[in-house]
Amino acid sequence: MVDAGMHAGQLLTLMIIALALGMDAFSLGVGIGLKGIRLFDIIKLSAVIAIFHTIMPLMGIFTGKYVSTLLGSVATTAAGALLLLLGGHMIYSSLRGDAVGSIDYNSSWGMLLFALGVSIDSFSVGISLGMFEADMLLTVLMFGIAGGAMSVFGLLLGSRVSASLGGYGEACGGVILFTFGLLFLF
Repeated sequence: MVDAGMHAGQLLTLMIIALALGMDAFSLGVGIGLKGIRLFDIIKLSAVIAIFHTIMPLMGIFTGKYVSTLLGSVATTAAGALLLLLGGHMIYSSLRGDAVGSIDYNSSWGMLLFALGVSIDSFSVGISLGMFEADMLLTVLMFGIAGGAMSVFGLLLGSRVSASLGGYGEACGGVILFTFGLLFLF
């Protein structure tokens, strides 16, 4: 019974983190979508983002497990600090209002750079989750699905709304990660 409660808690935590990380793909997708994008390009770009949102946390989890064995009891503090820094950076980036105009999402390199840019935070969170020994398969699947789905929603919404919504999505994701970082530290 306790194990089921812990698994449900882990599932809820991973869902919230996956959505928070997907907010980055969503907000940048809104920016790309504002320029106009074809449905085929939405599917292609979102698939690449989903793949990166799966690979990056997987690499992070392996790194986190290794770091966890080295750090021992310091792992929880390091993971919490990492989430605080990541969340703070996302909030700061959203307040600065950086534009995504320099990446041509139609080119292969542009698509890879875009996917890497929105997935790099998944690597950092994967390190933290590796330190806590989170369920690896569940984590990478949830991150991949959330990243791909949120990018689809952002790209579709971006073609229909104003540019001001994009920064709020990234800020919301940053606040969620920052909050989890505080919870891990205290």
